[in-house]
Amino acid sequence: MPHATPLIATLVAGICLAFLAGLVAHRFRLPPIAGYLLAGVVIGPFTPGFVADQKLANELAEIGVILLMFGVGLHFSLKDLLSVRAIAIPGALGQIVVATFFGLLLALAMGWSAGSGFVFGLSLSVASTVVLLRALQERRMVETEKGRIAVGWLIVEDLVMVLTLVLLPPLAGVLGGTAQTADVDPHLTRALGIGAVWTAVGVTALKVSAFIALMLVVGRKVIPMILHYVAHTGSRELFRLSVLAIALGVAYGSAKLFGVSFALGAFFAGMVLAESQLSQQAARETLPLRDAFAVLFFVSVGMLFDPVNLVERPLAILATFVTIVFIKSAAAYLIVKAFGYPRTIALTIAASLAQIGEFSFILVVLGVGLDLLPAVAQDLVVAGALFSILVNPLLFMAVDHYGSKLDAAEETEGGEDAAAQPEETDEDEPEPTTLSDHAVVVGYGGVGRRIVERLRGAGVPLIVIEERAGVAEALREQGIEAIGEPAGNRGVLAQANIAGARWFVAAIPDAFAAGTLIEQARSANGALAIVARAASQAEADHLRQFGANHVIIAKDELAAAMSEQLLALDAEKARRATDGGSAQGELDLPAPSPT
Repeated sequence: MPHATPLIATLVAGICLAFLAGLVAHRFRLPPIAGYLLAGVVIGPFTPGFVADQKLANELAEIGVILLMFGVGLHFSLKDLLSVRAIAIPGALGQIVVATFFGLLLALAMGWSAGSGFVFGLSLSVASTVVLLRALQERRMVETEKGRIAVGWLIVEDLVMVLTLVLLPPLAGVLGGTAQTADVDPHLTRALGIGAVWTAVGVTALKVSAFIALMLVVGRKVIPMILHYVAHTGSRELFRLSVLAIALGVAYGSAKLFGVSFALGAFFAGMVLAESQLSQQAARETLPLRDAFAVLFFVSVGMLFDPVNLVERPLAILATFVTIVFIKSAAAYLIVKAFGYPRTIALTIAASLAQIGEFSFILVVLGVGLDLLPAVAQDLVVAGALFSILVNPLLFMAVDHYGSKLDAAEETEGGEDAAAQPEETDEDEPEPTTLSDHAVVVGYGGVGRRIVERLRGAGVPLIVIEERAGVAEALREQGIEAIGEPAGNRGVLAQANIAGARWFVAAIPDAFAAGTLIEQARSANGALAIVARAASQAEADHLRQFGANHVIIAKDELAAAMSEQLLALDAEKARRATDGGSAQGELDLPAPSPT
């Protein structure tokens, strides 16, 4: 067998080193991302020892971006996207303008041309898909108002970057580089008589519009239909394969046929699939691969970093870092506040965008290739990305820590913000339930729904916490109190009056998330009776360590119920034989009704 296996070597080295470095980072109370980036530096071309294949690492990381955006699309409806257009479109465009301007000033200060500064500033203006979504998902904020604004903002940025990557080659000559118009059909340009640049703009706009229309009109029906057909085969393997085929196939097709980025194509594929009842199962099937490949993204970023730059260009790296983390996030904060949103939402958006990533690398490499940027620009962008990604989790921790204090200060001010945006403030600080001595049920899936039905039948007062806002709204229409947010969001358990509750039911299948919720509930109410579900004895032990009183292991309860049913059938058969009756295979069968 051949021994030239760069793909396997890159995968093994990246994942194993990321695991070890992430474990060390966790031990020192640092974000795991810091360990992943360090692992990339270790296996990169600028440090001694083993060197992984950079090109392969980037392509593996792109798979993580596709799966991540697909998962976000599964939780993001078209209605949600349109609901934030009033802030996402002007906000993203305004922030891009501000970041580009300051990047231009920095480039001019380093002696570069105005065209170089323009491209350099653009590369600093767009946030990383992976970093932003990972931060939102860790805090269960994707489906909140903050998350919807951040994701909508990200989609606008992606569209702007797609347009930029198409327009930059023909515009390079105007900006001081080497123009390339080979991708524009000269016959079409002559026929339209509007020049290569405007022809490229028109073709790009037409392609993007055609892709979106195709996904919303055709894909909206075809993709869910395919998934439902596969689900009816009963093969979990085929179902998992179909989800991956849809995510990767649509992303690749959108890039090759329509010139849309992989990330944007995968997002729309997930969004049209979100209308299917199988969307939650599809999200669970892609989760393991998504997390693994997202780690490889951070490793690939670390591989680009040359530590020598810290000695040779410290001031330029510092200025780039300040532009990304402080100037860009300050612009985002001021824009969100200008639209009348509360401080916590503005701070969350600012923290979300205080980093750069994959599009920045693509743009700066293209700029160097077109002679628009000096080679040192790539080093500055990589260093800026590395340090901004490293600092980003710390910014989120600061926002989480000081968010409640800012909310309290905003309430005491009683100023114009609260009056101007009563709906947003109400959503951010909802009124707690008036229930007491009640049950708090987390999750309204197949298990949670049956629990709620039994508790309601027994007259037990209850409130449901369900992250799907549409399901929570439907429950409220049925007269059931419900909170349409992830239970892990700040203030949600308090809104459910966990301190005054009698029971807490964790009906979600994710034992890791359930353990965190149980720990929070137990710390808020030591007398709470907590019941949870688990898939194994190990999960049950994990949940009991966090404070669960009773854990139901699904397979054990199923085995017990089936055994009892078999014994009851056998006893009934013996009784009927003793009474002279005929044995039947079912208990308490009703007499057949006359036809």
